[in-house]
Amino acid sequence: MPPFKHGSATPPGAPAPRSRAPARTKGAPATPGGPAGLDLTSPRMTGSAATDPEFVIEVHQGVAGLDPRQWDGLLEASPHPTPFMRHAYLAALERSGSVGEDTGWKPLALAVRRRTDDALVGAAPLYLKSHSYGEYVFDWAWADAYQRHGRRYYPKLVAAVPFTPVPGSRLLARDPAARAVLVRGMEALAREAKCSSVHLLFGDAHDHAAAAEAGWMLRQGVQFHWRNRGLAEADDGTVVPAAEDAGGRPWSDFADFLASLQRDKRKKIAQERRRVHEAGVAFETLEGARITRADWDFFHRCYGNTYAAHHSTPYLTRAFFEAMHDTMAENWVMFAASRGGERVACSLIAVDRAEGAAYGRYWGAVESIPNVHFEACYYQPLAWCIANGMQRFEGGAQGEHKMARGLMPTRTQSAHWIADARFREAIGAHLQQEGGAIDTYLDELDDRSPFKQA
Repeated sequence: MPPFKHGSATPPGAPAPRSRAPARTKGAPATPGGPAGLDLTSPRMTGSAATDPEFVIEVHQGVAGLDPRQWDGLLEASPHPTPFMRHAYLAALERSGSVGEDTGWKPLALAVRRRTDDALVGAAPLYLKSHSYGEYVFDWAWADAYQRHGRRYYPKLVAAVPFTPVPGSRLLARDPAARAVLVRGMEALAREAKCSSVHLLFGDAHDHAAAAEAGWMLRQGVQFHWRNRGLAEADDGTVVPAAEDAGGRPWSDFADFLASLQRDKRKKIAQERRRVHEAGVAFETLEGARITRADWDFFHRCYGNTYAAHHSTPYLTRAFFEAMHDTMAENWVMFAASRGGERVACSLIAVDRAEGAAYGRYWGAVESIPNVHFEACYYQPLAWCIANGMQRFEGGAQGEHKMARGLMPTRTQSAHWIADARFREAIGAHLQQEGGAIDTYLDELDDRSPFKQA
């Protein structure tokens, strides 16, 4: 099989590329019972996957069909919970129209119940995809290879949080046995729905171990995360105290953080912040219930402008953010920029105070002002994280420029099951080569730390 092409070709059935957001075209072919001939009139899965002596596997048309308390109970017991896996968040995506068959994200949910008492012991959000937008693990080259060989890559099945490249638990399970059943269930569902593949994106170490045990292929990636001083990242992705000779006390304020950087980095950041101040721009921090509907309206206007600037369509509807206001207000912090009494820009981060984590999510502006992006997306959030004792700030996908602002490279993973044996072999060889390149890249980045040498 020929090597993969790393071009921008778009496979058949996918919408034409429009920056990061797809046009709102129809998703994969569907029948009245479900997508691609999959019968969802009953949630109980048919076929060999349902013959497990201990568990029953169910397929639901989205998370809305599952009890929120049971779902969130599984999440809270997971190794790496995030707000984006809460039932309220995933259900808001469905109910707001941010995901749906017309967006190419057909929502499903896999549930595992114990036969003896019908208790929910495992669950995972799934999406039947007719394109590869909004995933941040790029497989366009794989789709192109399928196209060149006269095969269909879509539909495919994805276990992920839509539009959200935040690492965390995806296979919510009470124990390893339930997690393994989820993996088998995803494979069985993909076969029944005639999918080319299944993709578990940005899962935790336990998710990937279960997938690897089942023969799935692992793929490496890189993001840039800030960690408070005195903390380090363990092999499983969790943040732990650093070795005694490798850290110190958490930074006391932004000036203390700035003092830990190399001189050229300090100078550049101070210059950018000074120019924002000289432009007459001031920031206000709005947290939780203090974010009013008018604030959300302004934010969504800015958010839409970011996509419009790239001739693209926003993923998230205004109704989604209305649901966040109503059900998850405590998980959001907004930084609103004003000049001359008028708001000009806005950024939004998600927070999980219990986990000590903050996540850079969205930003936009109604007026172009130099350096406001850096202030809104990095310096204001980092100052807030330090002031509030947060352990880490995840800056999102890609972006080496984040290193100059104190966000360090962090390895991410995804897991992939490919139905066709020939393509599985070719993709496996590709991932092995790509993994070696990622290792080299991380070594190179480690030599470019922005912090002072001890």
